[in-house]
Amino acid sequence: MTDQSSHYFARGNTARGAHFLYHSAFDGLNKIFVLTGPQGTGKSTILRKISDHLLEKGQHVQCFHSPLRPNELDGIIATELKVGLVDGRVCEGIPDCEVIRIDLGQAVDSRLLLSEQLSKIEKLQAELAAAYDKAYETFLTALKIHDEWESYYIESMDFEKADEVAQGLIQELYAGHEKTTSISGRHLFFGAATPKGAFDFIQRLTMPLERRIFIKGRPGSGKSTLLKKLAAAAETNGIEVQVFHCGFDPNSLDMLIFPELSTAIFDSTAPHEYFPERNGDEILDMYTLTMSPGTDEAYAAEIAAIKERYSAKMKEATSCLASAEAIDSQIKAFYVSATNFSVVEEFGKQILSEIDERIKQQSK
Repeated sequence: MTDQSSHYFARGNTARGAHFLYHSAFDGLNKIFVLTGPQGTGKSTILRKISDHLLEKGQHVQCFHSPLRPNELDGIIATELKVGLVDGRVCEGIPDCEVIRIDLGQAVDSRLLLSEQLSKIEKLQAELAAAYDKAYETFLTALKIHDEWESYYIESMDFEKADEVAQGLIQELYAGHEKTTSISGRHLFFGAATPKGAFDFIQRLTMPLERRIFIKGRPGSGKSTLLKKLAAAAETNGIEVQVFHCGFDPNSLDMLIFPELSTAIFDSTAPHEYFPERNGDEILDMYTLTMSPGTDEAYAAEIAAIKERYSAKMKEATSCLASAEAIDSQIKAFYVSATNFSVVEEFGKQILSEIDERIKQQSK
């Protein structure tokens, strides 16, 4: 049975701060419903109900998950209807189209929030912002340590050989598929840094594809550079490409999917390390292909020390995200207790009514 849903992230808690890819992820839609209101007023619940309803109707749904709680949704897209819904609290950069804003804050009975509770919420919001800032600061420190790690391998890199690998793949993948008009790729995250550590949808996104290329290597062995060259060449040659950014450093790329080629190529190293398990899977080892033999052994002690420092900082940053989630949960609890969810349900029904009308029009 074909999976009628696709799963991504369009925001991340990264070493570059909060990073958003909604402008690209939601590009091309005819209409976007933006749900506003405080935490705990039912936005993710509405998104889940509408997603389930669309799936029941046989519609394909793109689900955009929360990096704070991956089991909750930040947004969805009804693919065939070209309609999106998104939590306005957690998105930036909505593309130009018809935008309908729905304020779920109207469901909050302010009489149920006493002055001391409002004061507590304000204090918690400040603590939440501080927890996020600390997480971003710590991730950035980890990134700088990772740059040290990379430097040992960059010194041993054969850049000409790396470019040969890229050009060979471009020729192999794109020959016979080139078009005369260039296009722009669609930018997404396949995973995120979460309060429980790294989380990804790689297997779910790539399993339906005929070919999967698992890039192996070390930090600094040219994996992201290879993907950037492939993405640029795909766009120039008019080949549809989904460009997946690294959830730790969004300036780097971790995966490309070419839907019309039924092919994915991705960085298959920790924290998203996978191995071939079926026909159509293959390994591309950038360390073997582009590095001077013995690099691992030559710098074993130095690299071991760096890895230990890097791991400690990543654990610290993850702990900061766990603190943020706990604080956010406290804020949510205040608003949940003061929200009239029958009002929220009515807003959901209004959106569902329009969705059903669009499905009806589509079937004519």
